[in-house]
Amino acid sequence: MTPPADSFDAGSRIERGSKVRSSGKTDIGNKRSSNQDSIFASDTAVGPLSNLYIVADGMGGHRAGDRASKMAIEITVDFVKRSTLENPVAILKRAIIYANNEIYKASAQDVDLSGMGTTIVAATAQDGKLYVANVGDSRLYAIGGEIRQITMDHSLVEELIRSGQLERKKGRNHPEKNIITKALGSKDEVVPDFFEIDIRPDEKYLLCSDGLSNMVEDDEIRDIVADGDNLGAIVGALVDRANYYGGSDNISVVVLAE
Repeated sequence: MTPPADSFDAGSRIERGSKVRSSGKTDIGNKRSSNQDSIFASDTAVGPLSNLYIVADGMGGHRAGDRASKMAIEITVDFVKRSTLENPVAILKRAIIYANNEIYKASAQDVDLSGMGTTIVAATAQDGKLYVANVGDSRLYAIGGEIRQITMDHSLVEELIRSGQLERKKGRNHPEKNIITKALGSKDEVVPDFFEIDIRPDEKYLLCSDGLSNMVEDDEIRDIVADGDNLGAIVGALVDRANYYGGSDNISVVVLAE
């Protein structure tokens, strides 16, 4: 299995036919005693997929949250490597469902891991399309002249917004904004949501944990990501800005572009 990295510039690993480059970083932030986030990126083939990008945000206590996010990435990547399927949605769906089952079983078998869970957002670029899967509130944005949140959070606040009980602009400061309604490991069956978008040469794509999205306004994220083509500098600036505003949670970002 390929271990998640704390910081990387995957663009240096581009090989035959790969157009996508990426950079990412995970940071403990200013308030937490451990980092329960994990990230993965490969601009080269992972099994039948041309590339693969993942952010996972663990929960359930220091050891449990850290273990859940690492398990989500390790199991998902290993499953994709061994897959004989060709359809990217089917590959991601089966990999994430399998990861959920393994995390749920581990939680039930070890009292120290009881109640652990993790979000996951994963993406792969294939033939001009970006295929995205998510469980929880880790997000994927498409960013060019504007910023568009592609994924939809599985959270109490998002449910209140969708039902018309809460204005979106008030959701950021809602006292229950961290309550997740779906996570890997929380139930024996979890099905991810899927999204498909066209890859545009004037856009970059950001995967992130809520340690970024809760601390930095969308318009400010857009301005940072749209500022130049040095993905490593963009990733560093995003993490620095979240820490500047308090860094109350772990911060994980992966930015990719053609």
